[in-house]
Amino acid sequence: MISENQFNKEIDLIIANAIREDVGDGDHSSLACIPKAATGKAKLLVKDEGILAGVEFAKKVFSFVDPEMVVDVRINDGTPVKYDDEAFYVSGSSQSILKAERLVLNAMQRMSAIATKTNHFVKLLEGTGTKILDTRKTTPGIRALEKWAVKIGGGENHRFALYDMIMLKDNHIDFAGGITQAIEKTKKYLIDQKRDLKIIVEARDLNEIREILKTPGVYRILIDNFNYEDTKEAVKLIGDTCLTESSGGINEKTVRKYAECGVNYISSGALTHSVYNLDLSLKAM
Repeated sequence: MISENQFNKEIDLIIANAIREDVGDGDHSSLACIPKAATGKAKLLVKDEGILAGVEFAKKVFSFVDPEMVVDVRINDGTPVKYDDEAFYVSGSSQSILKAERLVLNAMQRMSAIATKTNHFVKLLEGTGTKILDTRKTTPGIRALEKWAVKIGGGENHRFALYDMIMLKDNHIDFAGGITQAIEKTKKYLIDQKRDLKIIVEARDLNEIREILKTPGVYRILIDNFNYEDTKEAVKLIGDTCLTESSGGINEKTVRKYAECGVNYISSGALTHSVYNLDLSLKAM
């Protein structure tokens, strides 16, 4: 996984690019009618129910736009919220508040939706010992935000990107000439490049599970698109050799049944690609 320093750099890049995109050469609506010296206060108003996420990100945005702005947090990330809750107050330059407003709302609405959905999956898995993972099926350019939201919702992050973990999927295996060849070539590559990356290998059937188990050094086996019975058999075959992960079309109705097959993890792209934004507003006071 990426380091905290790398993650913070990603967040800084997101903020800088988003402000560049939105503000350009100036917020002319505010510049036209609000004096530069004017100060004000606004509140983050919740108009929905779910898990709040993005408060800490909002603080970073306000600081980036104007370090003089003051944020008074009343509800922290990861807290269940309801209609009319007030998450925080921000005070300072009126122009600065308006400049930051849209980025704060866009990010918090989406992050809260992801955290809410993730938390729902976490609750469905309670008592099973199985953990829910996100995937790389994220919105281009804001992956760090969406993976942050998964963590806030109680889930865990899969690899962040292509560079922090090896994941040999069906196309890698087919292009490499087979599972054994793909694993052996990968292990040699890691030695040659002096890299210490964990290896995950995808299996499409029980025979591929058996073949993977013949080659040591695999961190986790991805049991992809298996039915319940084959998943149970795969878990039995793998035993304590390595960790297990189920994926492929698993939804709210089936996630617990897959967990009860004994897998360590279940990954779901739906945590980040199929959510409806939580309704939030930033209102002047």
